[in-house]
Amino acid sequence: MNENWFDAMKQSWKKGLAFFVFAGVIFFAGLFLDNYFYQQQLTFIGIFTLLAVGLNMLMGYAGQISLGHAAFYGIGAYTTGALTVHLGWSPWASLPCALAASGIIAYIVGKPTLKLSGYYLGMGTLGFGMIMHVLFREWGGITGGPNGLVGIPSLSLWGIDLSTGRNYLWVVWGCVLITFFICDRLVNSRVGRALRAIHFSEQAASAVGVDTAKAKLQVFVFSAMVAALAGFLYAHLVMFISPGSFGFLVSVKLVAMVVIGGMASIWGALLGSTLLTMLPEWLHRFSDYEMVIYGGILMGVMIFLPQGLTRGVLDIYEKFRIERKQPAKD
Repeated sequence: MNENWFDAMKQSWKKGLAFFVFAGVIFFAGLFLDNYFYQQQLTFIGIFTLLAVGLNMLMGYAGQISLGHAAFYGIGAYTTGALTVHLGWSPWASLPCALAASGIIAYIVGKPTLKLSGYYLGMGTLGFGMIMHVLFREWGGITGGPNGLVGIPSLSLWGIDLSTGRNYLWVVWGCVLITFFICDRLVNSRVGRALRAIHFSEQAASAVGVDTAKAKLQVFVFSAMVAALAGFLYAHLVMFISPGSFGFLVSVKLVAMVVIGGMASIWGALLGSTLLTMLPEWLHRFSDYEMVIYGGILMGVMIFLPQGLTRGVLDIYEKFRIERKQPAKD
């Protein structure tokens, strides 16, 4: 028992140290990174990391496919955009409304949709994403229609302007760290164990007393609210939103981030979002073939590293470490 307690403490210590180092890296990156372009890129990576982490909770831990997650991202962005532009609300007052709107819609959509599984669930969420995209485009009086919604105010807090690159970077990554902490607590709690049981076998999870319908709906709503938070941050960063930012291709990109980074891994979502956010900058000469390149990378990872880059790299390291410990053969 003492050994188990010691191992648990050791794991908690390592995890706490990892969070502390990660927070330090982000703080000093914001402090010393003076180039506005790189500050913006790091901020966008943070926003996509939020999206990928939320989707990873649904796909990686609960095993539920969503091909319409960009819709919740859009609901968060359009809710705060409409309230601040049309009604003159403070952005911070609109944040709870954005989270609540996304959560309520996720509950209404998830209740019947999550009774499906596999490809059928994927098609159901894809249909929801397409409906929301049409509403964003056609509901011109509120969303601005195809031309988009302009005039969204930037964020400020206690007189501090947060619209500059460094300040906004810290706001976004502060939200990422808080989300990481919440997700880490969730996956290591009874809820997380129930989600992993559902991923392994829904029937077996039901047999041991897990309320699978309730657990799937809870993680779906949580994932949608994280996406809405990302939408809120995106809207007040670019101060202009249009339907093209929340379409089907964005949903596919989010799925690719989760799969490439590594499913059932919070840090994998960070790796996947970093790679796929930076990829267009690295391959800007081939922008016409962006989706082809994404597809090729996705296929390569699925064939050679089916658990994703994070798990794959850790497995290679573990194999190398074991081989080094083995005595050399005569």
